Amino acid sequence: MNASDRTPADLLRSALAADPARPLVTFYDDATGERVELSVATFANWVAKTANLLQGDLNAEPGDRLALLLPAHWQSAVWLLACSSVGVVADVGGDAARADHVVAGPGRFDDGLACGGDRIALSLAPLGRRFPTPPAGYADYAVEVPGQGDRFAAYAPVDPDEPALRVKDLELTGAELVARARQDAERLGLAPGARLLSGKSYDTWDGLSAGLYAPLAAGASVVLCRNLGELSQDALAKRVESERVTVTAV
Repeated sequence: MNASDRTPADLLRSALAADPARPLVTFYDDATGERVELSVATFANWVAKTANLLQGDLNAEPGDRLALLLPAHWQSAVWLLACSSVGVVADVGGDAARADHVVAGPGRFDDGLACGGDRIALSLAPLGRRFPTPPAGYADYAVEVPGQGDRFAAYAPVDPDEPALRVKDLELTGAELVARARQDAERLGLAPGARLLSGKSYDTWDGLSAGLYAPLAAGASVVLCRNLGELSQDALAKRVESERVTVTAV
């Protein structure tokens, strides 16, 4: 990655320029058997579409706060990078009543209704399926995002010294986030091309870093596993082998 990168969106742009075809996020849900693999280019396309939805349809502006009420999931990772692209603060697990926008998944829809702004619901079903009927008070992400543009241009430059992420009591600017992610990548021994398997949740910095930011900062990739406790030790060992995992964080 480039030393000049100062926001997560910068890191993604550098990854796209370096090798768009390499895997970036491989997602497993061991409760459903789902597996999804996204290259840098495919992931960046989802980020661009989601950022266009956020900036265009939801009228989000730099400094707005978005309560992200989602588990560790590839679509959660997309929303984190979309927020960074627009300059919106991603408040992971945050108080919807204090947010300008909310994005929620199953089990968190009632919590999200406290937000007086726009509300987006994700089914988190395999293949990103639509809801038969969206939850009351929400727009369906799977309906809204496909028609968005494949390229994103921010209306205003994103300031790397402004808040970008909040998780629990930790709030980081874009520059602080990138610096921490690089430190974590070094601590974990991540090098370009490394494959990190993470079973950590997204409700702490450690989980967010292992499950997205540190691999992105290192030019590595992540095998993100939800419900990893459903997997036997033998099955986990086979996954480590088949996915060519070099580092684990479980």
